[in-house]
Amino acid sequence: MLKWKDILNFAQTGNPEPAYKVEKSPEQWRTELNEEVYYITRKKGTERPFSSASCSLFEPGEYACVCCNNLLFDAREKFESGSGWPSFTQPVQKNAIAYVEDCSAGMQRIEIICNVCDAHLGHVFPDGPPPSGLRYCVNALSMAKL
Repeated sequence: MLKWKDILNFAQTGNPEPAYKVEKSPEQWRTELNEEVYYITRKKGTERPFSSASCSLFEPGEYACVCCNNLLFDAREKFESGSGWPSFTQPVQKNAIAYVEDCSAGMQRIEIICNVCDAHLGHVFPDGPPPSGLRYCVNALSMAKL
C-alpha cells in the first residue's frame, strides 16, 4: 500500500518501472483521440467537476488508460469523494501510475500519469479514506471502463 511519503518520494526521485512504454508523436495522438480527451490526457487539462456521470457509478469492473489501455484502477477501490471527479484509494498495481511534482496554478501537488504512455490522469491527495489515506482524483475522460 503506497503512503503519501512514498508518493512524494516517487515524484522527487523516480517512479516504478512500467512493463512496457507506448510512445507516439502529438500528431499521432491527435488523430487517435477526440479533442477533449487529447486536451486532458496530452495537454494536462482538467474536465469540469461533476461533468461526468462516472463519479456516481460504482459497479464492479476495471478502469484502463483511454490512450493505451494500461490497467489503472479497480472499481473496488473507488469511493465517493464529493470532489466532482472519480476517486480511488490506490492503483491496481504499483507500476500502473507514475508520479510527477506539479507546482502549476500556484499550488504544490502530485500529478498522476499513466506509466505506460504518460497520459495525464489527474492528481493524488493525502485526504482519502483508510487504508491508504490517499485520494487518486482522476479525470473521467482519461479512463475507459472495462
